[in-house]
Amino acid sequence: MPPQQSLSQLEDVPAFADAGRNAEAALRAADTDDALMRRAGIGDVCAFGRLVDRHSPRMYRVAYRLLTDAQEAEDAVQECFTRLWQNAPRWESRGGGLLTWLQQVTINLCLDRLRRFRVVPDGPLPEIADESPGPERQLAMQRLEEVIDQALCALPHRHRAALVLCYLEGVSNLLAGEMLGLNLKAMESLLFRARRSLREELERMGIAPEDLKLLA
Repeated sequence: MPPQQSLSQLEDVPAFADAGRNAEAALRAADTDDALMRRAGIGDVCAFGRLVDRHSPRMYRVAYRLLTDAQEAEDAVQECFTRLWQNAPRWESRGGGLLTWLQQVTINLCLDRLRRFRVVPDGPLPEIADESPGPERQLAMQRLEEVIDQALCALPHRHRAALVLCYLEGVSNLLAGEMLGLNLKAMESLLFRARRSLREELERMGIAPEDLKLLA
């Protein structure tokens, strides 16, 4: 029969639990964007690498949807994080924080690139071969998503940016407006025109509004 624990030992158990919770909280606090930026600001490359790993996939997704070119998207994201490293010593968290800053810089870099040249898909969209067995609905959804991507490419740059931010990335109208240098009313007006442009482009491509229900 195991020896009985003393009262003092039993009283120490919550202390160990509290210590564990405090250590976990300290680790979380040290891994926030602001904490990592403070470390990056004094030259901590590992902290900066953590930020790149955390946020670069989302920035690439935004850039690719705007530029529709993998290499251009990679270059835009690399330039965005280069600017972040350069600004790290002077970083002050405000507004929507680091993620908002990264999105705004990425969007602006992409718009600058789009003003210099217009990226268009090479040739018609390829036919989709369903090599594995699956429902026809899945094939139709895949085809529809590619057509929507092609329609987005045909829109004016700011229309595309508004739709990518608000509908594909889930950014609020207010925050998207800040990124694009617009007040809320102007942003909502831009979004209205962007939706209309996309609808007209899809109709021109033979996609009816009811076809979009496939994506619901």
